[in-house]
Amino acid sequence: MSAPILLTERLKLRQYVMSDVEALVPLIGEREVAVTTLRIPHPYTEVDARDFIGSVVSGDDVRLAIEIREGQKLCGSVGLKVESADEHAELGYWIGIPFWGQGYATEAAGALLEYGFEMLKLNRIFAHHFKNNPASGRVLEKIGMRHEGEMREHIKKWGKFVDLEIYGVLRSEWTKKKT
Repeated sequence: MSAPILLTERLKLRQYVMSDVEALVPLIGEREVAVTTLRIPHPYTEVDARDFIGSVVSGDDVRLAIEIREGQKLCGSVGLKVESADEHAELGYWIGIPFWGQGYATEAAGALLEYGFEMLKLNRIFAHHFKNNPASGRVLEKIGMRHEGEMREHIKKWGKFVDLEIYGVLRSEWTKKKT
């Protein structure tokens, strides 16, 4: 599947390209970003970035760079890990520290939610966040997801067990809220 280009009021969600490596490493390489995510290693190197960009062009998953349209600055990433047989996907995102608190995660996640339901015809989109990252929960609520529960000590991150908060939305719920 080729990566879509999604435009929002302030953002362009687009396929990663190798020229993103220079901007990507310092943004994703911050410990404060890695500590709130499952799959981002720390330290994050140029090799990690090149491997990541090389891997995002295959399969059913959608992983997009978040670029601020004004100035064309990379500020984060958003993606859907798609399970086609079950018609659902896991939403994930991160935003670089200089761009926190400006609504970019909400704007990007909302656009990808719409893409997942309208273009991929998914039935359910879900996400989770570490309990100690309530800002991520607010993003999920703002885009129409509801809290579905907690998975206690579900993940071991850097030697410590972490609770996950689970959120989800069904296409039927999303469609009702949209109209």
